[in-house]
Amino acid sequence: MSERPHHRKPTAFKLDDPRVIVKDAGDDTSHAVRGRIHVAPEPDSALLPVPVEAPAMPPRKGLGWGLLFWGALGGLIVLGLGLGIANLVEDLFIRSQGLGFVGLGFAVLAIIALAVIIAREALALARLETIEKLHERANAALLSDDRRQSDGIVRDLLKIAHDNPRLARARATLQGHAGDIIDGADMLRLAERELMAPLDQEARRLISSAAQRVSIVTAVSPGAVIDVLFVFAAALRLVRQLARLYGGRPGTLGMVRLMRHVIAHLAVTGGLAASDSLIQQVLGHGIAAKLSARLGEGILNGLLTARLGLAAVDVTRPLPFAALPRPVLSDLAKDLLRRADEVEKDEIEKPE
Repeated sequence: MSERPHHRKPTAFKLDDPRVIVKDAGDDTSHAVRGRIHVAPEPDSALLPVPVEAPAMPPRKGLGWGLLFWGALGGLIVLGLGLGIANLVEDLFIRSQGLGFVGLGFAVLAIIALAVIIAREALALARLETIEKLHERANAALLSDDRRQSDGIVRDLLKIAHDNPRLARARATLQGHAGDIIDGADMLRLAERELMAPLDQEARRLISSAAQRVSIVTAVSPGAVIDVLFVFAAALRLVRQLARLYGGRPGTLGMVRLMRHVIAHLAVTGGLAASDSLIQQVLGHGIAAKLSARLGEGILNGLLTARLGLAAVDVTRPLPFAALPRPVLSDLAKDLLRRADEVEKDEIEKPE
């Protein structure tokens, strides 16, 4: 028979009492001695390591050989096109002066349009980079609790959200708290609750709508090629909508960069594995037996689209999730399964 442990009654004592023995934290070598009081101090929280969220995409320094190759190839293509256009305009002037001026006018219009497109792409890339750096600065400010740094981040957030009418009240609230005595981390949490809450709600609606649309279309589409094309188009449209919602205005190059970051974020966070486990959990509870095979494939495609949207939120959101809960795939899966159940009932009730 094992002996019952002896519980000592609570007692009050002083640290300078000779019966008190202070041992190091984590020292289990010394055994309790009768008549002695053993005290083990708790480790200092300031000395413990602080967990820091790893960035979605580690920054790469320097120019890669691939970038140099594509840059040089693009320069050669531009020079070739310019030389071809110049030769074409000269040939038109040789044939007819009127045709030459028409060709020259078209060439000037094409150059102006190309300059405008390049400028818009550069501004869009700069805006996306500003949002990414803002996210990194917010992570650092949450750890350092620096009020001056937080004020700068809030000012940059207000600049990004100045043209969004649904955030007018949130902007007024933040400007009213600009002179209050608030810690830096609390100021960022206040900015997140005021500015990001309505945007997060709209982002969830966009992701849920896109996932339901993908699940329904892929469930009734006749071929796999149509499924792949529609899912790809829906994913691009969803990422663009989320980027615009949070203040980014991606162009063509910006979309390429965003998709790279979203896919890299999925790979880093293990999002695909999480989606697979959730899909197996959801479809393994007898739901797959109630649905048709095509509808089950549609639900799977919808869940993958929703997971991609959640990764896009993490990439395009200017503030990290500190005060507000991070959206999870299980909540979106409930909406998707509810919609799939409605579609299944409609198919059953159709007259033959």
